[in-house]
Amino acid sequence: MAKPISLLLSLIALSLFPLSSPLPSNAVLNAAEILSNSGFVSMALTLELVYPTLTSEPRSATIFSPSDAAFTNSGQPTLSLLQLHFCPLAFSLESLRSLPSGTKIPTMASGKSLIVTTSDSNEHVSLNNVTINGSPIFDDGSLVVFGIDKFFDLNFEVPSPIQSPNSDRTCVVSNTTSISVSGAYSFDEASGMMRSREYSVMASFLDLQLLGFVEKPKLTVFAPVDDAMLVVVGNFSEYSSVFLRHVVPCKLSWTDLANFENGTVLRTFSDGFTIKITKSSDQLMLNEAPVTFPDMYYGDGLIVHGLNQVLELPATPEEEESSSEFGSAERIAPDRSEF
Repeated sequence: MAKPISLLLSLIALSLFPLSSPLPSNAVLNAAEILSNSGFVSMALTLELVYPTLTSEPRSATIFSPSDAAFTNSGQPTLSLLQLHFCPLAFSLESLRSLPSGTKIPTMASGKSLIVTTSDSNEHVSLNNVTINGSPIFDDGSLVVFGIDKFFDLNFEVPSPIQSPNSDRTCVVSNTTSISVSGAYSFDEASGMMRSREYSVMASFLDLQLLGFVEKPKLTVFAPVDDAMLVVVGNFSEYSSVFLRHVVPCKLSWTDLANFENGTVLRTFSDGFTIKITKSSDQLMLNEAPVTFPDMYYGDGLIVHGLNQVLELPATPEEEESSSEFGSAERIAPDRSEF
């Protein structure tokens, strides 16, 4: 008698995520329950088996869940095939729709990406030529789960990547265009979206109009999640500085960021503070902070990306010297256990 698919999954489920998985445990449990109630029992069982390896550190992810029929028809999926369905970034349906055909989406399968194959004439999002079944089954801001009718193809390829034709380069450090600010502008829609996804602190900064924005702004906000902003809350003198160094004077989608050369440096509204873009295995890093929620909000004058940490100011020479002296003292301190 053939083993149930759930028992076969148990042999590989614990390897789906590293021990320091980015998913909050309560999000995983809630997603598993809703998946089970929505007819995606096989993926629900997979998540429940993975749960003991997860930590509670808040991060983000998107899961593309094949239907039970897909699990039955395909038999036991390999570890690498399952990992192809887990993305270490949180994508809303609107974010996926904003990505042009040919965009690569990173996954937890080593060296493998999903490729956007949505056509201009199709209102449905397609990845690796597999259609996403409408709105998310589960979405709590940190974890988003979409349903699909079949497994992605591990060996799917497109002839050549499609570059974004309209990348705004006015905030690249080498560009000499001045930053213009004046007037006022309402970002109620953007801040509402941010609050619904636990980016309330940066949403409040946006509402405070810390910049006198141009009448038709072109801005990108890199918003740290609320948990990362706890060290800032209450320190009123730092609000302006923190906000300004997370805003750049141009609109940059996740695709635009991905198409910049590795090492590109962006200007911010904080005088002298810059953001360096680095890439590793399709993971975008800004001053070594990963972009965990790309295109969280995409509007006419504003794009918002979610981060899991604050972009810190560089250490002053005095701080570096103090840190160096402290490290030296630790190295030469005697072992008092011998006395």
